[in-house]
Order: sequence, then structure tokens, then C-alpha cells
Amino acid sequence: MTKREYAFNIVATFVKINKQMPVKMLTYRSRIQQDDLYSIPISDFFQSAFSVDCVIFGYHEGELKVLLIERGTEPYKNFWALPGDLVYPNEDLNASALRILKDLTSLTHIDVKQVHTFGRVDRHPLGRVITVAYVALVETQDLVPVASSWASKIKWHTLYRLPKLAFDHREILDSSLDDLRKLIKSEPIWTKVLPEKFTLTQLQLLFETVLNKQFDKGNFRKKIRGMKFLKKLNESEKSVAHRPSIYYKFDQPKFNEQKDGDYVFDL
Repeated sequence: MTKREYAFNIVATFVKINKQMPVKMLTYRSRIQQDDLYSIPISDFFQSAFSVDCVIFGYHEGELKVLLIERGTEPYKNFWALPGDLVYPNEDLNASALRILKDLTSLTHIDVKQVHTFGRVDRHPLGRVITVAYVALVETQDLVPVASSWASKIKWHTLYRLPKLAFDHREILDSSLDDLRKLIKSEPIWTKVLPEKFTLTQLQLLFETVLNKQFDKGNFRKKIRGMKFLKKLNESEKSVAHRPSIYYKFDQPKFNEQKDGDYVFDL
């Protein structure tokens, strides 16, 4: 029995058993028949487009920003937006994220992670476009983004002073920020923005900035020191006005040993 025949039999049985149903239920039954996906031509399912939007969060000394481009083309010309574009028909999603980021911002070798999909039917004025969001956390001082292709301008924007964004990009940005806050507690993406040797003060400031949350210094350090993948070094800060802080280093093999499927920083 095909899926179409199976669906038809279900509806037929429903109608047979419920012949004496009131008008309200008959209307509902009719709607089931009309909305039966097997009555839609198969070609209609291949009329949607896919796009990728890159949400690049930039961190530097206690401030979190997001990279935006000014669109130089319609729709939403002259609006600020996330770097994003349509995926080529023969292109892998992950490859398209890196290609689009390079095309619009000139940035390469960015470690982006796929986090969420947005598929509201009317989210794009030209037709049905389903977009996939990719997130990255970078150190702003390490990068020099340059607007290219149809992006007319590019700029790091402070998260809490954002302009009006094109499409549903504010929704994508807010959702991606939530995803970033989950990722930073379960994966070592914070190593992308800290120096190879860092202090616990630097680590705490990073977590406070991304999570938008203040931590008690003593409690934070007590929890952090119990993490075996933070290797304490026999080195400390030099030429500082305050008491020199000890340096730590991330130990990837130790992290792999400690991490399990549900691992998160207990902060």
C-alpha cells in the first residue's frame, strides 16, 4: 500500500465512522482532505530556496559585538543585516556558509557552527526561503572584515545598540545569542578569543560578557579549578600594578576525557 493510499483509507474510514457528526466536525473533516499533503503535486515541494545567515559574534575586553553588513541591493537595500545569501543548488550547506562569509566580509578560516533553522513562510518578500543560521565567536582584534560583493558597508555593532535589521534577522540574532550561550558552557569555543595563556580573571570576564551575568569571584574560581582541562602553569603576569595572576592553559586531550554527551560548565 502506498502512502497516498494509506492516507486516503484513513480519511475514508474517518468519514464512514462519523457520518452523523455535527456540522463543525464535518468542516474539520473537509479541511483534513483539502490539506492532505499527498494531494499536492510533488513539483510544488521543490519550489523553495535555501539560504545561510552567519551570526559572527566578536569579543574584546568585556564587550560583545556582532558583525553586520549594509545591503547594497534589494530587497531591504541600505538596511543592516547579517551576512547571508542563497545557497547554490549544487552546494553543501557548510561549504556555503564559508563561501558566503568570504564573499560578503572577506573573512576566511572562521570556525562556524550550524545552530538553527528558520522557515516562516513569509519571511522573504520574493518567495519561500528557508534559512540556516551559523554562529561563530571571534576576537575582533584578530580580524579585518572588508565589505565585498553586494555588501556596501561592514561594521561591528554593539549588541545592545542595534539598528533595525532586514528580514527577520533580529529574530535570528536573538536566537543565535541563546545558542552561543549554550555552546560556551558545553564546548571550548571560548579558546577562540582568549590568548593561549590566560588568567582566571580573563576567563571570568569572558563568561560574564557572553552570558550577561555576574559571578562571585571566589565561587567562580572554585568551580573552574575543578576542571581538569585547565592546566595551571608555573608562570604569572609580569609588570602589573596588582598582585600578578597565575596563567592557565586549555588542555584539549583532558577536555576530551572529561567531556560526555551532557557536559556543561557548572556555573
